[in-house]
Amino acid sequence: MSVAGKYECVTRSPMGDQTSILTVEVDGDSFSGSNSGPMGNMAITGGSVDGNTISWSSDITVPMPMKLDCKATIDGDELSGTVTAGMFGSFPMTGKRIG
Repeated sequence: MSVAGKYECVTRSPMGDQTSILTVEVDGDSFSGSNSGPMGNMAITGGSVDGNTISWSSDITVPMPMKLDCKATIDGDELSGTVTAGMFGSFPMTGKRIG
């Protein structure tokens, strides 16, 4: 099964659970898309696909400017991974395919 699709995600951060919709549009061993949530739409940069594992970065401006480095494994319709927010550390992310 392709990793392409839309996923309803929850990242467990120090600011509480952050919900978002992750869109993954695969092109060979790379992907583009976005991660949209209550704090805005984050473009995906450097998206890569290695089997059923995806990794990417996003730049945020709220609550402060920073780069997020993300990695997730997709097993069927389930997504699990981590979001690393610089000096703030890494936070678990889970998701379910919705499209």
